[in-house]
Amino acid sequence: MEWIHRLFEHHGYLVLFLGLFSESLAAPFPGELAMAYSGYLAFLDQFQLAFVILSAFLGAAVGTTVTYFIGYKLGTPFFAKYGKFILLSPARMNKITVWFEKYGDKILLISYFIPGFRHFTGYVSGIIRIRFRTFLIFNHTGALLWVAAYVLLGRLLGQRFESIIHLIAKYSIWAGCFIAFGITAFILVRKYHIQLRTFAKANPFVILAALLIMVLSLLR
Repeated sequence: MEWIHRLFEHHGYLVLFLGLFSESLAAPFPGELAMAYSGYLAFLDQFQLAFVILSAFLGAAVGTTVTYFIGYKLGTPFFAKYGKFILLSPARMNKITVWFEKYGDKILLISYFIPGFRHFTGYVSGIIRIRFRTFLIFNHTGALLWVAAYVLLGRLLGQRFESIIHLIAKYSIWAGCFIAFGITAFILVRKYHIQLRTFAKANPFVILAALLIMVLSLLR
């Protein structure tokens, strides 16, 4: 938060344009947080709401348009070899391609709201040769909806914005531990599901006792 505040303090609206532009290229930037914070600054009358939305929209729209042309120009062979350097592995590219095949071009309308998906839709749209006009209509409409949603959220939260951020920061370590535990448990269950099923059938009371202990510990 302090880093984002300093960026806005020194560079104003340019932070939104360059930040969301770079995020569209798959660079790490907290786009949602930056937009919500800029909405909060609009609530404090430090920013103009219309310029906030316009700057963020242009950054996201121009960025994804650039990635569309990169994907269109370089094609599948390039990304199959070098895509891993921008986290666009062949598996992820295939997954996004399947989503396009299943849901059509309209998936671009909601792609911005899907973490880990919006960063690559421009590349994949170009790779699979989606018509540019179609890409512009659905992608840019989705970008406007996404930007407006987060900016207006920060604007509507008003004075509660900082208290919510402090609350998130206070419990972020516990949330991170919980997520890490969940991911680890999911991996172990997938890997050893047959052994676990056999153990559960042989020892049902042990499983029930463990679940009861976990529930009681959470209620304490």
